[in-house]
Amino acid sequence: MKPSRNDNLILLIIAIAVIAFLVGRGMRDGGEKSSLSAEDSVAVDGRKKYGYEYGGSRAHEYYNVEGRNVERFFFDPNTADSTQLLRLGLRPWIVRNIYKYRSRGGQFRKPEDFARIYGVTAGEYKSLAPYIRISDDYRPASTLFETSEEPRRAKDSLRYPVKLTAGERVMLNTADTSALKRVPGIGSGYARAIVNYRNRLGGYADVRQLLEIDGLPEEALQYIELGTPDLHKININHLSLDKLKRHPYINFYQARAIVEQRRLHGPLRSVSDLKMIKDFSASDLKRLAPYMDFK
Repeated sequence: MKPSRNDNLILLIIAIAVIAFLVGRGMRDGGEKSSLSAEDSVAVDGRKKYGYEYGGSRAHEYYNVEGRNVERFFFDPNTADSTQLLRLGLRPWIVRNIYKYRSRGGQFRKPEDFARIYGVTAGEYKSLAPYIRISDDYRPASTLFETSEEPRRAKDSLRYPVKLTAGERVMLNTADTSALKRVPGIGSGYARAIVNYRNRLGGYADVRQLLEIDGLPEEALQYIELGTPDLHKININHLSLDKLKRHPYINFYQARAIVEQRRLHGPLRSVSDLKMIKDFSASDLKRLAPYMDFK
């Protein structure tokens, strides 16, 4: 008996359905395999990028960067960046833990705090501890004060010189700023002013010249002795107007008058010749006399 046309049509439909089912299943399996491979590839690449190698499961991940030299240098875990932490040999996920700890307000107040970071081994902490330096900004305020009196006294003696007592003196024309700061009432500012004024004058001829320094306490003079004056004198007959007026006791008009007097009457021979110049008062000539040279 020959199969009818309807039978042939039914068989054809069944065959097409079977083929379609098989083809669809194959494509689905292939896509899943392809997708899984891509994900695995990304995971492996990512692990290699951050110093991991993949051995089949997460339980076999480990830190292993070829050719990498672990360095040792001083660092503050409160401020060290990821590059510095990686150079110290810390694993990337530990570096991330440090960043998370800091982002949540955590601070390292002493080196031992670094050991509390999750993942840091005892060996790593022992190796890094000598290089941890905590900035004063992160240390407890109580640790900033000296616990011993002796170191504090040594520091204070450097910042605050021991002052002179009654009967002690410094030599005005030879003392440096350090010696002058030992005088009661004289600090760094006055000490510098005394030395600067001494240089401008050419030396002090009298201790009371110090009172010409604005605000200097008169009580300080009892601790100061003139010593042997070694004055640098000015040559009245040879210096130009500009150089004459550089002396604290000669102003521009007085310097101009000296130059004009020399031009009209020749060299000056003594202080008496300066008395003819109206720009000089008797007190001006008295304080200027020790500094004048008429040769």
